[in-house]
Amino acid sequence: MTVPTQPPATPDLLYSQDEEDLRSAVRALLTDRADAPTVIAATESDTPYDPRLWEALATGIGAAGLLVPEKLGGQGASHREAAVVLEELGRSVAPAPYLTSSVVATETLLALAGGEDGPAAALLRELASGARTAVLAVPFATPPAGADTALASLDGTVRGVADAAAADVLLVPTHKGLYAVGAAAPGVAVEPLVPLDLTRPLATLTLSGATGTLLADADTSATAVRRGLLAGAGLLASEQLGIAEWCLTETVRYTRERHQFNRPVGSFQSLKHRMAQLWLEVVSARAAARNAADALATDSPDAPLAVAVAQAYCSGVAVHAAEECVQLHGGIGMTWEHPAHLYLKRAKADSVAYGSAGSHREAVAELAELPAP
Repeated sequence: MTVPTQPPATPDLLYSQDEEDLRSAVRALLTDRADAPTVIAATESDTPYDPRLWEALATGIGAAGLLVPEKLGGQGASHREAAVVLEELGRSVAPAPYLTSSVVATETLLALAGGEDGPAAALLRELASGARTAVLAVPFATPPAGADTALASLDGTVRGVADAAAADVLLVPTHKGLYAVGAAAPGVAVEPLVPLDLTRPLATLTLSGATGTLLADADTSATAVRRGLLAGAGLLASEQLGIAEWCLTETVRYTRERHQFNRPVGSFQSLKHRMAQLWLEVVSARAAARNAADALATDSPDAPLAVAVAQAYCSGVAVHAAEECVQLHGGIGMTWEHPAHLYLKRAKADSVAYGSAGSHREAVAELAELPAP
């Protein structure tokens, strides 16, 4: 006799009222403290991060602890709420280590904190409170199921670590396990790089005889790192959605106001077609990003596939939206004074973060058992 199987749960792609309230709070904060002139000015400095903005976002709103259970001092929310925060951060391209610290590093530590005691749980409490930030010391381009990036020991170099300059703690994967290393500890050097995206700086991390706290053994750490990178890739799609939404909204607004031949340029048929096509892409990107966030929130067995689909699609949509934004703004879109270039650079940088669209398409083919041609 065939035993009937439980049908897969239908993903919930809609936003709850709590999520919309969270969006309103985050958007109001970013409008007040991370508007376009403020972000442009920040990218012209050596350190684009605003500690007051991070304190208000992480502690005031409580966004830093959304993924952390209440027993560890967090909000006990889910990836759906964290995705809403990242949508708004994408809309403002604010320099804030939310994705790297409150998602990737936090999710990695959650895989290690089995109870309320231990170094991983203690560090999670500090991250949830916003008192400290952490980054996973792997290249920003590392895909969830990518090659092993662990160092042989706490001696070596890791290039292209995102937000390392803003981190208090470095989570360093080694062949012995995952270590928590203080960013200002002896034997640790963080050398800033010149990134394409000035709102999310990269750095080269060099360890020379550094010491740290061992959080878990090598096998457990490898699983935790993959979990952290999977969450990062999945919720990065929500940031890319936010980028695309801002670019579309701003482009429609501008083409309504900009006149040529005594009529709005947005009324020209060719431009209407381009913006209509972009709207269709953004709607599809929202579905893909929400599906990934929901799959991560419900710990669905299809989460790796949902994440791979979201990244394979949303990366290209964000880049296309930013390119159209620059082009349809005409001359002003090419200037440093207009924020369009920040969105294009963020979209381009995000398109290779946590794996390129091509690597995620390969993951989709493997997970869906579709042989390559």
